Amino acid sequence: MRFRTIITFGFLGLFLVSMTSHAQVNSATIPTEDLDDQFQELFFEALKQKGIENYNRSVEALQKCIAIDDTQSVLYFEMGKNYNKLKNFGEAEIALKKAVKLEPDNEWYLDELYDVYAKQNDYDKAIKTLKQLVKYHPDYKEDLAALFVRTKDYDEALKVLDDLDAEFGLSSRRDFLRNQIYDATGQKKEQIENLEERVENNPDEESNYLALIYRYSESGDTDKAFDTAKKLLEINPNSQLVHLALYKFYLDNNEPEKAIKSMEIAMKSPQIKAEAKVLVLADFVKFVRKHPEYEEELVAVSAMVGDSKDGKTLVELAQYYLTKGDKQKAIDYYSEALQLEGENYGITRNIIVIYIDLEQFDVAYKKVEDALIKYPSQPELYLMAGLSLNKTNRFKEAIEQLDMGLDYIIDNTALESDFYYQIAKSYLGLNQPKEAKRFTDKANKIENSK
Repeated sequence: MRFRTIITFGFLGLFLVSMTSHAQVNSATIPTEDLDDQFQELFFEALKQKGIENYNRSVEALQKCIAIDDTQSVLYFEMGKNYNKLKNFGEAEIALKKAVKLEPDNEWYLDELYDVYAKQNDYDKAIKTLKQLVKYHPDYKEDLAALFVRTKDYDEALKVLDDLDAEFGLSSRRDFLRNQIYDATGQKKEQIENLEERVENNPDEESNYLALIYRYSESGDTDKAFDTAKKLLEINPNSQLVHLALYKFYLDNNEPEKAIKSMEIAMKSPQIKAEAKVLVLADFVKFVRKHPEYEEELVAVSAMVGDSKDGKTLVELAQYYLTKGDKQKAIDYYSEALQLEGENYGITRNIIVIYIDLEQFDVAYKKVEDALIKYPSQPELYLMAGLSLNKTNRFKEAIEQLDMGLDYIIDNTALESDFYYQIAKSYLGLNQPKEAKRFTDKANKIENSK
């Protein structure tokens, strides 16, 4: 809905002018000055109460105003706004329709009435009201197209969008609505034809090419998508966004050198969001797994990712090095990511797991201690603490940690079994075989019940 810039007090001029004539008509029975003063006082009270969100009292004051003079449209408008705030949509509609009847061409009255219908999802009445509003501002026409989409009247929606595009040029918001229609109706051919026409009519507009590349790719026509990307690069050699598509085509065509060049451009581009760079890196990681001779290039590209200060890309790199068995590099990248995403429990957990896997149990326990300050109800942390303490022969401390962690386990018998096994190891370390057997039996009972 279009943002209303009018201020309520702007209606006072209309209101006060009409008051003079009203007072003259009734001058035989009520002094004019008294009537003016009483009316104005009540109206200002209504505005004051509305301003402090006391909508019921504002309504009461407006009703008194109407009792004095029921010909002022602004009174019904203010009444409708109060009822709208109170979510009393029935009364709001009645009041606003009275305001519109008294002043049919008032945009703000119609806009408030439209808001009442929109909040109730009463699309038929909302559309009817919008058809009255479209003459005031093109935003209302966009709202009308959106409502036609809601009511699945796609042909009408497309007509409105075409009119707006013809009058004001293309816009991302209208394109979003248009794509919703094409997706809902399965009109992929029509969608592509529309984009092809745009490219032909506006050969210098980069966004048209990018949209067409995406739709060709989505429909499986990669050859046309690739040709369109190359055409865009010819027309605009400085395009950065096109390389988000080009690198994938180059990889698929087994042209790694060109793919790497495109990836480097994409990674350095300030126009490309971090989320997209994550996908680029993920594709490069998959490529290097099959072609390890390009690992140096991956390192170079990943350095650019690091400069982008994005935690997701650093996690992607950590996972890559983890699958390669380079656990220390994985820790380094996870640690960098954690500096950017300090509240990410998954990264914290992964770092601790790797330290345990590297048998650096003292470091692992220190990391667990720090993590428990932030995540005191995560049972996994207590298990890793117990394991690390057992490995460093601190058996009593291990039992304390494991006992605390058991309290946080909810509906996870596998985890509970792991706790009992670790407690059994602690008691064995303390040379208490009976206690160790008791907890081993508990663990075995859980395992056998699965």
